[in-house]
Amino acid sequence: MTNRRQFLQQASLGAGGLLAASALNPLMLACAENEKRSLGVALVGLGNYSTGQLGPALRNTKHCHLAGIVSGSADKAAKWAKEYNISPQNVYTYETFDRIADNPDIDFVYIVLPNSMHAEYAIRAAKAGKHVMCEKPMATSVADAEAMIAACKAANKKLAIGYRLYHEPFNREMMRLGQEKVHGAVRLIEASFGWRGVGWDNWRFNHAMAGGGALMDVGIYCIRACSYVLGENPLSVMATEVKTHPHFKEVDETLMWHMEFPSGAVASCTTSYAINVERLHVAAENGDFGLSPAYSYDGQRGYAGGKALEFPHIAEQSNHMDAFARHIRDNEANLTPGEMGLQDMKVIEAIYLSIKEKRRVSLV
Repeated sequence: MTNRRQFLQQASLGAGGLLAASALNPLMLACAENEKRSLGVALVGLGNYSTGQLGPALRNTKHCHLAGIVSGSADKAAKWAKEYNISPQNVYTYETFDRIADNPDIDFVYIVLPNSMHAEYAIRAAKAGKHVMCEKPMATSVADAEAMIAACKAANKKLAIGYRLYHEPFNREMMRLGQEKVHGAVRLIEASFGWRGVGWDNWRFNHAMAGGGALMDVGIYCIRACSYVLGENPLSVMATEVKTHPHFKEVDETLMWHMEFPSGAVASCTTSYAINVERLHVAAENGDFGLSPAYSYDGQRGYAGGKALEFPHIAEQSNHMDAFARHIRDNEANLTPGEMGLQDMKVIEAIYLSIKEKRRVSLV
């Protein structure tokens, strides 16, 4: 029988043999390096969010990098290619997009297009063999969101939605305080997000492209915030609408809605394209907590139990894209899966139905 000393000697020799074998085997080394390689990202759509946030964020990512771009503007694509040193073969138009299937430089695409185009390009990307990250809202209908999930599953590709606040420390603290019941069970959530100044010629005022107005654009932050504070999905919604300007004939201007949750908590939410407002307030049994501003790219301020919250500014876009890269490469958890986007589309459709039919709409 092997005694303890012999066992340790043999184990040491075995480990040394494995190390020696890997040192002599380039294929083994290549496989190890490939497991931790930086993944290539292609941005699909080079509008304001890509230009102001995602492009700069990809300069600071650790697990992925900007490898390709897709744009309908030759001038814009040329400018990006020069600024980010992108190879000509990695520059695509919407017509040539499907050729991405033959490009090993690109591992996943980030869809940053008008809402009505999300489903088409997510499905095309999955069929081209690429993983998909898609901006919120996931789509303009529940049916399209379901089709996106089905396409990615059929192609065995990962799907994430651009809920960047899951990687922002102030909002992560809201999740912790609510879900861990630090101040007792949550009883009431008040969530509001609205802004003024959207140009009338913006695609957001075109219902065919946007699928809706303020609710689809910024109201979705309120829906998601209520869910991640509680760790629950709503049971029902009741909504009303206010319009004060003729430019909002196609899309919603100001909406107010209430949601009920399984725990007994209730939420009161407001979104608008005519009011500047941004807050999240949570009333629990033994105290309250919240954020104002709550959802912006930076500048969040928070409080809990009568004290100010202090966290460093984090580039949540960089962290979010890195997290998706690790999900693809290392099988780490996906904090913002397609099913989450689908759930929010169900709530959005219920809100619009509640307004149309002037009634409470069940989600279960």
